Amino acid sequence: MVVRIRLARFGRKHAPFYNIVVAQARSARNSRPMEVLGTFNPLPQERVDGEGKPYKDVKLDSSRAKYWLGVGAQPSDPVWRLFSMVGIIEPKYSLDEARKNAIKADAALRDSELSSQEPTPSQS
Repeated sequence: MVVRIRLARFGRKHAPFYNIVVAQARSARNSRPMEVLGTFNPLPQERVDGEGKPYKDVKLDSSRAKYWLGVGAQPSDPVWRLFSMVGIIEPKYSLDEARKNAIKADAALRDSELSSQEPTPSQS
């Protein structure tokens, strides 16, 4: 029985609001969860003082999240991203790794193109 930490959608059309829940992997998205760990509001909220950039609100019980991760619950990709922003787990993909991989792939592609364009010396 696989347990997942995932988002359950609530709210109106074009105004999503998510609960961060622990549920069985095979259960429906909005079925009754085992536990609700917190909430996530993806719509940017204005700050109370009016200064600074708007923020996306994440409220999370980090001790319960750490417990569920410790007993083997698997976070979904969006939850993984939220947990890495909060600092509970390491990011799945870092920007530096993505850039390094892209540079390596680009260099390999250029090398293969150059080797195919070199004329072969004719043997007499």
